[in-house]
This record gives sequence, structure tokens and C-alpha cells, in this order.
Amino acid sequence: QVQLAESGGGSVQPGGSLRLRCTASRSIFSEFVLADMGWYRQGPGTQRELVASITGGGSTKYADSVTGRFTISRDNSRKTVYLQMNSLKPEDTAVYYCNNARTGAWGQGTQVTVSS
Repeated sequence: QVQLAESGGGSVQPGGSLRLRCTASRSIFSEFVLADMGWYRQGPGTQRELVASITGGGSTKYADSVTGRFTISRDNSRKTVYLQMNSLKPEDTAVYYCNNARTGAWGQGTQVTVSS
């Protein structure tokens, strides 16, 4: 069974940065390399929303709310996807999840809190 594990969340002040990591385990190499991977978030009382995605070929897309502040990247040799988050705002507070669109797998989430 494919598993995704997120890490890197935490509490930061507005304007701060965090780097999230999502690592795939128990997956064959092609399940990761060929997969579109996405970072989603769910804030208090809100629906889960797509924050950023990256295709197997490295093309990226971002939600308007994070464009210019967040960067998604991947290291296929490590079966890992990253989300670099800069200039964080209180409205970025949420649980962040990664998703493998090819297998449908989700991680357990990592909490990001932005507060002064």
C-alpha cells in the first residue's frame, strides 16, 4: 500500500518561511515519477483546497492566493515533493496534505500555523 508522509510543518510568525516535505514509501518508482503530485490545505471551517501541483514532467500550477510566495518542486530520486512557503500569512494557517493523483494516496497532513 502506497503511503505518503508529510513533514516540516510548525508555527511561524507572519512573513516567515517553512519548507514542507512529502515522501512516498512502499511505492514502486514509476508510481511516483509518472504521477502528478499536489499539495492541498484545509483550514478551520473550510474545504480542502489545492495549493500547488507538479506534473511528472515538472510543470507547476499554483492557487492565486499563493502565487509568488510558494514553490513546489520534486526530487524523483528521493520520491519526495517539497513545498517552499515564503512570506507566510495568517490565512495560510491550515493542515497541509500531499496527494498522488495517480494512485489516489493521501498523507496524514502536517499543521502549519502562522500567528504573531
